[in-house]
Amino acid sequence: MLARGETLDRAQLRVGYRAARSLWIEISGATDDASVERMLSQRFCRQIAQPWVREIGDYQRGDELWLVLAQPFITPPARDARAVSRLVLALTNEARARGRSCGSHRFPPAPPLSLAPALMLAARAHSQDMAAHDLFSHAGSDGSSPAERVTRAGYRWRMMGENIASGVGTARQVVAGWLASPHHCANIMTAGFRQMGVAFAVNPASAEVIYWTEDFATPRRRH
Repeated sequence: MLARGETLDRAQLRVGYRAARSLWIEISGATDDASVERMLSQRFCRQIAQPWVREIGDYQRGDELWLVLAQPFITPPARDARAVSRLVLALTNEARARGRSCGSHRFPPAPPLSLAPALMLAARAHSQDMAAHDLFSHAGSDGSSPAERVTRAGYRWRMMGENIASGVGTARQVVAGWLASPHHCANIMTAGFRQMGVAFAVNPASAEVIYWTEDFATPRRRH
């Protein structure tokens, strides 16, 4: 496809290849393996020596050669969902323990959160909904709000909030992204929250591949 004039991004999209990082090289005038090796080492050594490069594709037409070098986009396997949730919880609590500035607002240290089964259920349902419908929104495909979904999961809440993310492959990356966003960071640092749930869902056919939801809440006091 590159040889036909496609851009690298569009070519990868059309063949269904998802890359975390990628680059392409075109060389001409190479008539044998030795000349290919010489041209690559002289002109493209820095590119092909990148430590993140893991996979390669090539196409040759006459004495022209196209190479695509990439780091594949890898998502957590479904079997690791519990471990991923615990890591997001640990990273969230680590941020809360230290206190931080979210945009222009300074938050003091906040008490640690615990995982709540109903919030995990709500987070999982919304992540799966976003993945299935190629949707990135706090509004569900049925028009539901975060509060409605948490209530639907059986959680009686007094206050709640929600973070979402997409196209981010690891727990550390997703938490770092939320902390870099003032609004999402504020949810993480809100001292009034007591529990959370987090889940991801993967759909390789969707634009963003992976979708995350982190729900925060404080249970309603019993009278």
